[in-house]
Amino acid sequence: MSGGGLGILPYWAAIALLMIGLYTTVAHRNLMKKLIGMTVFQTAIILFFLLLSVKRRATLPILAGPPDAAAYMNPLPHALMLTAIVVMVATTGVALAILVRVHARYDSIEEDVIAARVATEHPDGPAGP
Repeated sequence: MSGGGLGILPYWAAIALLMIGLYTTVAHRNLMKKLIGMTVFQTAIILFFLLLSVKRRATLPILAGPPDAAAYMNPLPHALMLTAIVVMVATTGVALAILVRVHARYDSIEEDVIAARVATEHPDGPAGP
């Protein structure tokens, strides 16, 4: 064995988190669990993107002499993922606010219970435009 086997471990961890988040989002009927799964999924995507941007034996791009592009990291992926984190937090905040309103209206955050209560409120189906 060449000794580089642990080099891909972070990638497998990101993929495992991605699958856990996707499974949680798809398999559960509780809206809070779906939101947690969505957040784990988004975090795994950010982790995977940052792992792809890692450059071994590179330094920060602070120029003290003649520029050598091979010696520096690219800061753009990190800046983009910082923006993605802000969007993720904002999305989670809005989703939590919606969940609070849904719970106040239907007294549940289970999809089946909400669907049944909506069906009893609107027996002819939801009102169209």
